[in-house]
Amino acid sequence: MSVPYETAAYEPYESPEPPEEHLARLLGRALNSFELPDETIRCLDGALAYDSSLHSAHHSAGLHRETYRHTWLLADGSALTLWELVHNTARGRAAQHEVYVDEEELRTATMRLPLPPDAPEFELPVLVQSSPVPGPRHAYAPDDSADHARRLLRRAENADRPGAETAALLATACAHQITQAFGRPCRAGRAGLGFSLYEHAFLLGDGAEISLWEVEHTATPDGRHMCEVYASEEAAREAMERRAAQLS
Repeated sequence: MSVPYETAAYEPYESPEPPEEHLARLLGRALNSFELPDETIRCLDGALAYDSSLHSAHHSAGLHRETYRHTWLLADGSALTLWELVHNTARGRAAQHEVYVDEEELRTATMRLPLPPDAPEFELPVLVQSSPVPGPRHAYAPDDSADHARRLLRRAENADRPGAETAALLATACAHQITQAFGRPCRAGRAGLGFSLYEHAFLLGDGAEISLWEVEHTATPDGRHMCEVYASEEAAREAMERRAAQLS
């Protein structure tokens, strides 16, 4: 079985969740989470952000194995990664989850699985290639992406959100990926303000790609959550700065 795209391991998108909730779910489903060093868990306490992606996949004759890379941004600016192994090679073919602190442990665990040696293998390409291969810029997951785009635009409250032309393009979306964007922070403004920036990348039916940038914040007079959507990252970041300045 072939894998057409690198697939990101994101939870169904409703609203941003704190990094500790992702950690709790990972530890809750992993059969060997009790083996993780206490120091690792302590380091993850208070992480600022979280991201996850598929690292490799192996499918053959009803058996499968996937490995996922879970990365947390820590308060000191460093990153910590845990590796998740998911497979159905145990009796009953139920999916089992295991978690490891480094790739060597992951490889050791993977080698013990009874997968046929001739099963097709899928690995992510290296980030630096001698000859770049054209392909999608994002790790798309096939889903009801056109409906996701419609709901995203519908909940946007800013008057300058993308209009009918963008909505028409997104009606042909066949896959999408959501990632949290970091980088240049906006000014803090009033104490307690919260800003989050997300890129919603869409793969269209003709192979073209388009991104919408969602700002979620509490920079409102009554502190309620507000969603704004922009056609570019620069416009989204400018809006974050503007909102923070209005309430500073």
